[in-house]
Amino acid sequence: MIYRPRRLRRTPGIRALVRENRIHLERLIQPLFVVERDVDAGPIDSMPGILRLTVDQAVAEAVALSKLGIRGVLLFGIPAHKDATATSNYDPDGVVQRAIRAIKQAAPQTTVVADLCNCEYTDHGHCGIVDEYGLIDNDASVELLVKTALTYAAAGVDIIAPSDMMDGRVLALRNALDEDGHSNLAIMAYSAKYASAFYGPFREAAGSTPQFGDRRTYQMDPGNAREALREIALDIDEGADIVMVKPGLAYLDIVRAARDAFDVPIAVYNVSGEYSMLKAASANGWLDGDRAIDETLDSFARAGADIIITYFAKEYAARNAR
Repeated sequence: MIYRPRRLRRTPGIRALVRENRIHLERLIQPLFVVERDVDAGPIDSMPGILRLTVDQAVAEAVALSKLGIRGVLLFGIPAHKDATATSNYDPDGVVQRAIRAIKQAAPQTTVVADLCNCEYTDHGHCGIVDEYGLIDNDASVELLVKTALTYAAAGVDIIAPSDMMDGRVLALRNALDEDGHSNLAIMAYSAKYASAFYGPFREAAGSTPQFGDRRTYQMDPGNAREALREIALDIDEGADIVMVKPGLAYLDIVRAARDAFDVPIAVYNVSGEYSMLKAASANGWLDGDRAIDETLDSFARAGADIIITYFAKEYAARNAR
């Protein structure tokens, strides 16, 4: 007998009928950079098509995304003031806190996720408190994250996403949120976040480049896979509702391993460098940009991701809107 798999590839309709994985718009999240000062808004040179937005612009963008079928946004704040202890981060009237309130009022159906870290708010660019020896003080940094998370919760955020990679922060956040009456607030932990070269454009966008050293003492070594599963397991044990792998394309094996090992929602972050590479190659005519975007998103779904955070969300939805 001759097997003919090509029978099921013959027409677009047949291919659609038997397609194993599909990108669902409601499972895409669009990151938004929100600035406190209007003068800081505008295009990001290394990320064509992505803008820094004022709070009002972020609200308008969330509304536009919702109309396209994208019902999730991930907020990153760019404050007017930075200092060594990230005081702008936990200001109840800070830029992210105001954006949360405004988006939830204008687009209540939008799921608002707040990235929880300190790197955009510290003058040294690190994700935590630097001690007298120039090292990151893990426990002091966690206390600061808890303080900030409570202001996000009070503002009405739907999901808090700690991205700092401090030890024990999920448990501290879960306990503090529960004690403050926010037991229904979900945590999406950046559980396997690698020390990656693919974050470069983001650091330009958010102004978060470390002023000394690097982040390898708290973000994961790119050569490690088993450690990622340990990190994910710890976060789940501490109370994470969703776990994340970041970056995406270079770590699809980690997404697959996490999917096989854990029965919780898995998120993947298609990061800024991955976005910028495809945009640059497309602009130079080196590849078909639309098809490359589709294949990239398909790869995340095929690897087992339930949630895809991507700067391509709006562009993809606009092309696929019905």
